[in-house]
Amino acid sequence: MSSKEKNLLQRARKLDSEALGMIYDTYSDKLYAYAVRRVGNAQQAEDFVAETFSRFLQALKSGGGPKDHLQAYLYRIAHNLITDHYRREPPPPLELDEDRYSEDLGQPADILTKQMKAERLQKALQHLTPGQQQVIMLKYIEGFSNQEIAETMEKSSGAVRSQAHRALASLERILVGEEDES
Repeated sequence: MSSKEKNLLQRARKLDSEALGMIYDTYSDKLYAYAVRRVGNAQQAEDFVAETFSRFLQALKSGGGPKDHLQAYLYRIAHNLITDHYRREPPPPLELDEDRYSEDLGQPADILTKQMKAERLQKALQHLTPGQQQVIMLKYIEGFSNQEIAETMEKSSGAVRSQAHRALASLERILVGEEDES
């Protein structure tokens, strides 16, 4: 955590509204993108982000909250809210961010092939454990480092590397198994 982030967090712990606003501006869009990919519904994602910041503020008011690793703390709250939600109802299919790759995709056959691969990957991701899905989302979609994922998931870096390795191996088995069936 940089000294600027530490200063920002110290100010937030004193309920400095400017610091709280800066934290919201810095993390809300990232948390929203994470939540919308996890739940597949924009309104629910907005609700999860709002609740994440509400719980963060309540923790600060009661003298709790993060001492460091603010980003990890916020993602952990969001993840826990989403997990609690899925305990009450099953998750929808995971969606990949296709807009990210919408630049000149080429010929229609190439576009169709890419869409079919994305659909296969989405279905394969659903067969992973929730922890494996979270590691894949944070590492390959959010771009977190192993250390950032470890802080978010409250695990060691070694455990994160191991879980990512197992998740990728599972995905490979699932995808290769599908190819063998067809």
